[in-house]
Amino acid sequence: MTGLEAVRWNADGLVPVIAQDVSDGRVLMLAWMNREALAATLERGEAVYWSRSRQALWHKGERSGHTQTLRGVALDCDGDTVLLQVEQQGGVACHTGRRSCFYQTWVDGDWQPSEAVLKDPAHMYGASSDE
Repeated sequence: MTGLEAVRWNADGLVPVIAQDVSDGRVLMLAWMNREALAATLERGEAVYWSRSRQALWHKGERSGHTQTLRGVALDCDGDTVLLQVEQQGGVACHTGRRSCFYQTWVDGDWQPSEAVLKDPAHMYGASSDE
């Protein structure tokens, strides 16, 4: 199989996508794409995801300005996970205002924040911070 046919979509027609900072390899976030989102990402050169909560396409950074410029795309050996290597605009990938969504680390039996808020979500999104 070639092209988008090589992707093994789950029963909901989705595939998990890992966004990784191309400059240092830091994992920024995990999101989902359907076929249309992956095609849009490849076409526009910026990450477009499928929002499971909104049931709609979601161009990352459409409200905050923190888009993800595509620098590389890889499909894992099973064809069921996509890796995007991105240049994160504005330095913030997480809707909490942090660089990465993976900012909680396991310490002494509980999850502790290990990364500071770089931008106040209220300033990025107004009243809503669901990007």
